[in-house]
Amino acid sequence: MKSLASWLICLGLVIGLTHNATAQSSSSPAGQSSSDGTSDKGRKILDRMIQALGGQAWLDIKNTTQTGRTYTLFHGQPNGPGVLFWRFTEFPDKERVEVTKQRDIAYVYSGDKGFEITYKGTAALDTKVLTEYLRRRDHSLEWVLRKWLQDPGVAVLYEGTAIAADKPADQVSIINSQNDSVTLYIDSQTHLPIKKTYSWRDPIDRLRNTEDEIYDAYRPTEGFMTPYSLTRFYNGEMANQRFLNTVSYNDELKPGLFDAKTTYDPNTLPPTKK
Repeated sequence: MKSLASWLICLGLVIGLTHNATAQSSSSPAGQSSSDGTSDKGRKILDRMIQALGGQAWLDIKNTTQTGRTYTLFHGQPNGPGVLFWRFTEFPDKERVEVTKQRDIAYVYSGDKGFEITYKGTAALDTKVLTEYLRRRDHSLEWVLRKWLQDPGVAVLYEGTAIAADKPADQVSIINSQNDSVTLYIDSQTHLPIKKTYSWRDPIDRLRNTEDEIYDAYRPTEGFMTPYSLTRFYNGEMANQRFLNTVSYNDELKPGLFDAKTTYDPNTLPPTKK
């Protein structure tokens, strides 16, 4: 089932969440203070955004449960009927995604490890698939707001106004101490995040790639403003749409939900029968 694992990563279904960090106080500017006016304005906009999402309680969320359907797209058109999914996350770095109507295929992530569970058993994800997952998690909105902003070397830059997803937005870039950056477009009226973008250079072909994510269809859910529609773009082309049916927070998750241990190697062929 390796091909399905790779496909789900391309779908953007498993995007991961966040790394545990001391929660940012909602009464103080995000990240470290600065005398630079551009930085101060960027931090104030981020503070308003966090408040719009749910404030300190949003930063303190321990786990989430989601159900929905995800679609790949080719030249802007759905490529197939989509896949049902059930997604569970536990902060700081655990995630489980179950797919198909029977929920008989699962992907479990814990720290920097990933596993695929099928009727064959449990196999470790190959390096490429896991690398793509970790990259997406490390640039997720939750990771950036909870981990990056706690970095003493972080820089926050206000880059003016822009149009994102046909809405007026404030553009703020966050640069961590490793010189990695994420740019957020924040609705000028609701103060909710509209779009996130980041880029990286492929280590093999050295080409620069860009991923964008659009957040839409916000609904108040258990006290948190939650986007029920997410669209991902890869190098400017729409690659995935994900629609949530249900979302809940801070549930009592089943013990062992994120446990996984390799039981077979899919790259090893079974003995030839004589």
